[in-house]
Amino acid sequence: MSRIENICVYCGSGDGNDPAFVAAASSFGTALAAASVRLVYGGGSTGLMGAVASATLAGGGRVTGIIPQFLVDRERAHKQVTDMIVTADMHERKWAMFENADAFVALPGGIGTLEELIEILTWAQLGRHAKPIVIVDINGFWAHLRALLDHMNAAGFLHSMQILKPVFVERAEDVLPALMSK
Repeated sequence: MSRIENICVYCGSGDGNDPAFVAAASSFGTALAAASVRLVYGGGSTGLMGAVASATLAGGGRVTGIIPQFLVDRERAHKQVTDMIVTADMHERKWAMFENADAFVALPGGIGTLEELIEILTWAQLGRHAKPIVIVDINGFWAHLRALLDHMNAAGFLHSMQILKPVFVERAEDVLPALMSK
């Protein structure tokens, strides 16, 4: 695989109830900056989104925020990002995130995070991309998704599991090494 220069991160616009979630987002942002890898994310300044972006910026890294117009005020668009792309809607946002990324990382989040992750997994299964996907299972946050994917595979519904191959890691510090080993 060629060098990964831009990583799309899907994560919550809230903090969640485990302080480890925000710590992981901040740690990952710091790691991105240190590795000179651009963060591509949802553009918000709150929650895990804000934590990963702020840490990347604090480390001297580059950040591209992509946010639909209707969320600019609701999620308080991050004012300090390197580049901000404001889209017409969520579909345009997800496509822009996809186009600007060499790999995808899912930190904890809610339904929106899950939906973005599932869509990128679907596109991989359908052969629309071969970009790496890493799911950061902080304190077992994604354990039920992993079990569900295993169940779907065992039931014969993930006919392309060898193509899909999401990588699960337990710590944010393990993401870049996992991606660089691909």
